[in-house]
Amino acid sequence: MTLKTNALKYNLRKLLLFLAVVFSIQGTCRYSLKDVSIPSDVQTVRVFFIENKARYINPQLSPKLTDKLRQKIVNQTRLSQTNNDADYEVSGYISDYSVNTSGISNQQSSQNNLNVTVHIVFRNRKDEKKNFEADITRNFPFSAQISLTQAEAQLNETMVNNLTDEIFNRIFSNW
Repeated sequence: MTLKTNALKYNLRKLLLFLAVVFSIQGTCRYSLKDVSIPSDVQTVRVFFIENKARYINPQLSPKLTDKLRQKIVNQTRLSQTNNDADYEVSGYISDYSVNTSGISNQQSSQNNLNVTVHIVFRNRKDEKKNFEADITRNFPFSAQISLTQAEAQLNETMVNNLTDEIFNRIFSNW
């Protein structure tokens, strides 16, 4: 019996080591899903400017998010970007850009969250049943010891990348 127990412990250790390695490299590995869920008759995409309709406006977010989404679609699918009628049309607006306290220490705010919601409208001109509207919301924590302006400077790239990935996955990966 001890031989089986030792073998089981050995295999369990190997599995745990494998999982530890997988989870430790998860953040550094990038993968792309080329042409996932894109029918062969769909050839073009149009990404409209993502407006900022939130009460507080980060002037950099809308143009950077729009450009990054366009680049991601063109680089990771076979679709061609057009400014005319397209098979797929993506539009939307930033509906929420707000800060709330998420942590308190010694009766003072220690952690804040920058909350960003983007309302996406997807139109599939080839199959109207696939049209949808969705809200993509992400929270970006930052220290309460820094100003919102400082937090935005630190978080802008992360915000744009994460929101772009979420929007892309919602459109193309059927998640």
